[in-house]
Amino acid sequence: MSRAQRLLDLIQLLRRHRHPVSGAALAEELGISLRTVYRDIATLSAQGAHIDGEPGMGYVLRPGFMLPPLMFSEDEIEALVLGSRWVAERADATLSKAARNALAKITAVLPDDLKESVDASGLLIGPSETVAAGDADLTTIRVAIRQEHKLRISYADAEGAKSRRVIWPIALGFFDRYRVVAAWCETRQAYRHFRTDRIAAVTATEKRYPRRRQAMLKEWRAAEGIPGPTDAK
Repeated sequence: MSRAQRLLDLIQLLRRHRHPVSGAALAEELGISLRTVYRDIATLSAQGAHIDGEPGMGYVLRPGFMLPPLMFSEDEIEALVLGSRWVAERADATLSKAARNALAKITAVLPDDLKESVDASGLLIGPSETVAAGDADLTTIRVAIRQEHKLRISYADAEGAKSRRVIWPIALGFFDRYRVVAAWCETRQAYRHFRTDRIAAVTATEKRYPRRRQAMLKEWRAAEGIPGPTDAK
């Protein structure tokens, strides 16, 4: 077990106890020595954890301590690396750069053993066979989703029929060959899906749509039979 994983387990164990728990009990549950418990508690305190207590009296963690990036487990680090590399290879240029920057920031604060595991990670993302069309507009679409703003688009459906729409974008799906915007369409008065490679033009507006995106996203998921993040098994 790495030191980072051990510190994570200790902080999670302390969080489960509302009343002081002895160092001996912590050592037994974690499978480490009492001396290591004392040393790890001192390390966590130095990193900002408010741990009350002392040897022989027991320890309790005050609420409000946020885990710093170095407290990620090894599996969590691998998940972040894999996800960041996927975005760097598959997303638009702005999001790709952001993914690389985020991974660099995370790596910079990791302890040496985990920092080396990031560089030597065997989880790789292969190059895409094709470049998805329509990616030039993804930044505009993502900003509109974030700000809950309406978009004006010129769109051609699968048969080539052209139309102008005002949509309320709520989600953006990434696939290898294309991207799909899930949105409420004012013309159809229903939720619709628009492939970005079929959007001939997109114009941002300063108009907020009248409903909260979170509520609309839940409604859309229910209509499409798509489980939410908390529903996934």
